[in-house]
Amino acid sequence: MVARTGLYAVLAANVAVVLYFFFAAGFASNTLIVLGRLTGLFGALLMAFQLLLVARLPWLDRRIGMDRLTSWHRWTGFSVLWALLAHAVFITFGYAESSSLDPVNQLIDLAETVEGVLRAVVALGIIIVIGVVSARFARRRLAYETWHFIHLYTYVAVVLAFTHQVAVGTSFTSSSAATAYWYAVWGVALASVFVGRLVLPLWRNWRHQFRVSAVVPESDNVVSVYITGRDLDKLPARAGQFFLWRFLTKDRWWQANPFSLSAAPDGNQLRLTAKAAGDGSAALRHMKVGTRVFAEGPYGAFTALHRTRPEAVLIAGGVGVTPIRALLEELHGHAVVIYRVASDRDAVLYGELVELAHAKGAELHLVTGPVTPDKLAPAELRRLVPDITDRDVFLCGPPPMMNAVIGSLRELGVPKQQVHFERFSLAG
Repeated sequence: MVARTGLYAVLAANVAVVLYFFFAAGFASNTLIVLGRLTGLFGALLMAFQLLLVARLPWLDRRIGMDRLTSWHRWTGFSVLWALLAHAVFITFGYAESSSLDPVNQLIDLAETVEGVLRAVVALGIIIVIGVVSARFARRRLAYETWHFIHLYTYVAVVLAFTHQVAVGTSFTSSSAATAYWYAVWGVALASVFVGRLVLPLWRNWRHQFRVSAVVPESDNVVSVYITGRDLDKLPARAGQFFLWRFLTKDRWWQANPFSLSAAPDGNQLRLTAKAAGDGSAALRHMKVGTRVFAEGPYGAFTALHRTRPEAVLIAGGVGVTPIRALLEELHGHAVVIYRVASDRDAVLYGELVELAHAKGAELHLVTGPVTPDKLAPAELRRLVPDITDRDVFLCGPPPMMNAVIGSLRELGVPKQQVHFERFSLAG
């Protein structure tokens, strides 16, 4: 909550600074041009903020979680698109109002005669394409790797937009203080991405030298992969977090798969457990011992860092048990574990859960059966955990199951700050 409030406060403070420099620069006589300049400034600020959200800075990620940061990044991206479209329309129509040209020819004239405008047009075109492929109807039809490659052009758009702002931005050039401010905004945003997405992963992988040490089938379609390396006790990983794993084989080195840790880090090895849901996860079963691994992370806020109560409820569905099992190993205080699966044979890692629950004095409930009737409805949860409103609840599983349980917890009156989950569509 503190990190989220701090992030909002930083954004609000920057909005105030942008408005100050905007008013200090003075107004044009044309209202449309004034609106165009203002929307352009807010578009630039949102673009920088958007970069910060996906920089994967450890301090933010541990406290807010990649799922929420990614969601905010998505909606900020659409805000950037609309702000820059408004900027282009207002500016073009504003100048057209003062000349004898129609809006289309006015835009062409600006691109040909004003330094930096052509770069801005290209940047806007890139952002429109990225916005279209990021819409849900298109995103569902694209492979992740294709979408990600297209998305990388965002950085080209950022550079083009920044050079446009340097060349013709009235607020940017109105004073040395405004110039210094905008250089600082873009510098912090780009440096955050450079450090979080490139420098930190490269440094950690060079330091730890990750390798596959064992591959253990857990069932017909689930496998655990053990990872060793150097100085793993210095790796700031916690139970409940995940990594983006890239196994450096000739046919898989280019593909990164997000998998949660299925055991609490012990300083000697890491373990991931995955269900064969696609080519990447299915190939893990055939991974050779000694294979080099490039791991990005740890990521996620699904950890004991956010506990508010001494006792907890851990609710897992299907392969979502992996971070839950790791959390049970790390948590102190009494815990109740509820594991929801279709049948006993789907209960991956159940033997380990039994042993851990016995060692830690936790209660373990295996809930089996079809989806309906809902066996995690409010009455059932109250029966299994009578004092559930006095506990932290950690939840991980398939999206439909998670949505249903969150609704049940809300109906039971469990305070929102006691419910902890991440949408593991990327990290499950």
